[in-house]
Amino acid sequence: MRKLGRTKRQRQKQVRRNARKAKKTVRYEAGMAAGYQEGARIGLSRFGTYFDGTSIIIPSYNQVDFLKKCLTSIHKHTNVAYEIIVVDNASSDGTAAYLQSVDGVVRYRVLERNCGFAGAVNVGMMMAKGTSLLLLNNDTIVTDNWLSNLLACLNSDPGIGMVGPVTNNISGDQRIEVPYTTEKEIASFGRRFNVHDPAKWQRTDRLKGFCLLFRRELWDRTGYLDEGFAIGNYEDDDFSIRVRLQGYSLVTARDTFIHHFGSVSMKALGERFNEVNDRNLHVYMDKWGNPHELIHEVHARGLGLAGQGETSFFPEGVVVRGVTAALYWVENGRRRPIAGTVSVPAIRLSQVDLRRWPVGEPIAAEAVEAAWLQQPQISEAGGLPYIVENGLRRRVTTAKAGEAWGLGLRQGSPFPAGQLGTLAEGLPIIAHVQVAERL
Repeated sequence: MRKLGRTKRQRQKQVRRNARKAKKTVRYEAGMAAGYQEGARIGLSRFGTYFDGTSIIIPSYNQVDFLKKCLTSIHKHTNVAYEIIVVDNASSDGTAAYLQSVDGVVRYRVLERNCGFAGAVNVGMMMAKGTSLLLLNNDTIVTDNWLSNLLACLNSDPGIGMVGPVTNNISGDQRIEVPYTTEKEIASFGRRFNVHDPAKWQRTDRLKGFCLLFRRELWDRTGYLDEGFAIGNYEDDDFSIRVRLQGYSLVTARDTFIHHFGSVSMKALGERFNEVNDRNLHVYMDKWGNPHELIHEVHARGLGLAGQGETSFFPEGVVVRGVTAALYWVENGRRRPIAGTVSVPAIRLSQVDLRRWPVGEPIAAEAVEAAWLQQPQISEAGGLPYIVENGLRRRVTTAKAGEAWGLGLRQGSPFPAGQLGTLAEGLPIIAHVQVAERL
């Protein structure tokens, strides 16, 4: 009987324990929900406000030991306001667990799949709250005064679009010879090297993406990295061209050094590296052809900084959309909301690109269909393809640009070839970037 009594009491105790546990679970979940709602409320109230500092955006993939070194060096050698944002491309080496352990010190996002360098950076730029943005490879070690020197260079002239440092391991003119042979010597070399000296700032045509600093305003004008460059390589070259087209300068701050181990994530691809690199080279050539000649042509006409940023290089007479289903008709520098259903192909753009057009008056779907049918086809002058807009001829830079905007689908009459050459030259048409915009 005593044994049966004990068993009954044990069951009763277990029931009470389970009840207490259930109550705790309910309270915990209620607290979590309340905390989430409060966080969302505060986030919405502060959306669009930024701190006077730099968002350091670090994409990562399966190199957690390098990432730890990078973050340690930032904390040790950065003496100006900053935040760190790490976006991980679904690593399988414990990176997610490490990021959890530094939560509160580092803002981070772990993606469900490998979205490549551009995809991870774009997520980081969406998360960024600084007035300046810095893209940084995870296989770098920064040194004394690195960020303050880069900021001094960037802020010395509003015409400077992007700034980058020199390093020990990179292609192009940002590479320098270094005397050290061990990691322990990096900090002392950087301390001696990173002496502020504007005489060492050098204009360049190209900056590599291992470390790129620019103002938020430049991102607003230029937008995201092009995710059409899968995995990595050439997206930084593409971004440099888009910045230079607007009239901005690129500068190498040769008074600033950071160590670069050298594209460890890309090298980890092994035999796939050449395949990825070759594919992205083809994407780059298809998109730009001869970009340096294009930049020279734009600058030679004295157009300066394009009024609406990169959108100034987009065509009118097109239907566009962002991340929502809302469609807009672009004309006279505005996007007009379309009322009704249209059969005109809609071009998917990023929200950053879309919002550069001011919103105009709504337009009926029937009016859009009629306007679309009247858009003149691509015409030729001197063997080059053009479209005509607002009394100007605008060169379609490549077949890829025409395809991206659906210009080959236009059904209106071609502009008379004899008159095309008499029109003034407008800004060229370039392809828009591919962006997933995931958060």
